[in-house]
Amino acid sequence: MILITTTDALAEFCQRQATAPFITVDTEFMRDKTYWPLLCLVQVAGPDEAVAIDALAPGIDLTPLTDLLADPAVLKVFHAARQDLEIFFHMTGAVPTPIFDCQVAAMVCGFGDAVSYETLAGKLANAKIDKSSRFTDWAHRPLTDRQIEYALADVTYLRTVYEKLRARLEKSGRASWLDDEMSGLTDPNTYRLEPSQAWRRLKTRGGNRKFLGILAELAAWREVTAQARDVPRQRILRDESLLEIASHAPTSVDDLARVRGMGRGTAEGKFGTEMLAAVTRGIAAPPESLPEPTQRVDLPPGLGPLVDLLRVLLKLRSEDNDVASRLIANASELELIAADDEAAVPALTGWRHDVFGRDALALKHGKLALTAEGKRIRVVELPG
Repeated sequence: MILITTTDALAEFCQRQATAPFITVDTEFMRDKTYWPLLCLVQVAGPDEAVAIDALAPGIDLTPLTDLLADPAVLKVFHAARQDLEIFFHMTGAVPTPIFDCQVAAMVCGFGDAVSYETLAGKLANAKIDKSSRFTDWAHRPLTDRQIEYALADVTYLRTVYEKLRARLEKSGRASWLDDEMSGLTDPNTYRLEPSQAWRRLKTRGGNRKFLGILAELAAWREVTAQARDVPRQRILRDESLLEIASHAPTSVDDLARVRGMGRGTAEGKFGTEMLAAVTRGIAAPPESLPEPTQRVDLPPGLGPLVDLLRVLLKLRSEDNDVASRLIANASELELIAADDEAAVPALTGWRHDVFGRDALALKHGKLALTAEGKRIRVVELPG
């Protein structure tokens, strides 16, 4: 087992990997007490060696690693890459590229929805992953041999998993099916945390534009404050309290103190002053700048049975083509297809259209039917 704790050792390792066709990458981080993830360990494996890089080692500079991750000639292989990529994006302002996400590739290859690394390692690399260190304190030093061994397993077996998935994709001609998913993962907008958009994470149950304007100001204040203090946003103000304040729109300390979940001490303090200022900004915002409520698509009456048929067809076609149904369409997209032949959903374009979308529209217009044949469902093409 190799633990890298110095910049020189890291630079030497990254230089050796610069000629590799691919590297596998994983991270261990802590986020329970901070807003930004605290990167503790980075595991990287090339074709012939694997190391754990101590991101908390005194004086270590991770620039050789981030340069390697930015090298367009080296493919970066992850499993469930989004959180790892978010960390590197906020470290450097750029997303590692090109990448290959084995979890997404496994969905294309028929391993089901959101398949775990342990499952893939077991099926493709004949490995049994010991996950007993999953919830360890990665910020505590020194790291134990058991922790390092556990961490390295997440990249060593990933090499075999990647190679076998890549071979399956090439054999089936499905390598291009990953393009849309990978482009989304490498888009910087996926990881940007814009305070002005923070209100969209909240479950609002509707609300008029004035309410949303106040909510947007409060949520932006909370986001900026949490980022500046590097603490979880819920420690600044809980979602329920934020929604209550936006709903009641208090304009004085007394009003704010009466809001459920607030106390007079908070209302009279610095946070109270800043919250009242956010409410004032929301109230004073010009109508044209107020957020638009999320428009819920009202489906025409009687579409429920058709949506159910589309759901059965989706399951059937995903099994026939050995691809995860989640990668083709979700429940809300099935509703949109039922309501509109030209719905702007992925299932009606590209390979998804070939696998499911074309048949979905044919079923909708009476050109296909579903029938039971023993214990199986069969698609029947209808005349005319």
